[in-house]
Amino acid sequence: MTKTTSSSLQSTKKRWSDLFLQTLIYLSAAFTVLLLVSIIVYVLVKGTSKVNISFLTSVTSVLKGTVGIAGNIVNTLMIVLITMLIVTPVGVGAAIYLNEYAKPGKLVRLIEFATETLSGIPSIIFGLFGMMFFGQTLGLGYSILTGSLTLVLMVLPLVTRNTQEALKTVPNSYRHGAIGLGAGKWYTIRTILIPSALPGIITGVILSVGRIVGESAALLFTAGSAKTLPKTIAGLFNKIFQSGGTLTTQLYLSATSEGDFETAFGIAVVLLILVFVINLCTKALAAKFDVRRKK
Repeated sequence: MTKTTSSSLQSTKKRWSDLFLQTLIYLSAAFTVLLLVSIIVYVLVKGTSKVNISFLTSVTSVLKGTVGIAGNIVNTLMIVLITMLIVTPVGVGAAIYLNEYAKPGKLVRLIEFATETLSGIPSIIFGLFGMMFFGQTLGLGYSILTGSLTLVLMVLPLVTRNTQEALKTVPNSYRHGAIGLGAGKWYTIRTILIPSALPGIITGVILSVGRIVGESAALLFTAGSAKTLPKTIAGLFNKIFQSGGTLTTQLYLSATSEGDFETAFGIAVVLLILVFVINLCTKALAAKFDVRRKK
């Protein structure tokens, strides 16, 4: 009788402790969601009225009396495009080498340590390095190309590590089966491993795009803040070697130097929409390629 009572009390205590911890978990989740929703609603309420066709398709001009971010949108897209064209093949290639070709040892551990260290360095240090090396030493000055090369260094660890993790999820039986059928190393990687790991690789690439879109500190040091809009294809190409402020840098300048919080919140709304679209693309593409892989 005593043992039965003791075990009953212990089970009661466990149930109460489980209920208490479960309540804390739900409260934490609710608080996180509430905080996120509050930020989004506050930004939308403060900035939605500023966003219109003129705001999105014109540039700020004192003479014309217009306020717009078209130039900043173009600059942002150019920096994203140039950065991803460079970082994607380099990052994916580095991950393939580390995961499939390199023998485990000091060199691999050193490279992995270097990539992890790079991912933890504050962005403003990347900006300082980019300004001194790409801007002054290489003579690129304040330009979109300088900003893009700096961002390559910033997001390279993210692409590399995500690709590595994606390749590690591919079962070894795929590799052994391909080798058993007489397939070469590169043929196996190209036709079996990369397609199987594609959802994870795409996720890493699009997350890198999100980080590029949200970066400001490094670009203030390297890309500058010009917001002019090229009028021709030649002008668009020449813009690569000229100063160009992105949406985030313009948001910072509008809120601090210019004191124009209305414009700052309008840019924030545009950035929220961009981030939302990026997340949707990540989920849609990952799900699409995952379904193809399972087929």
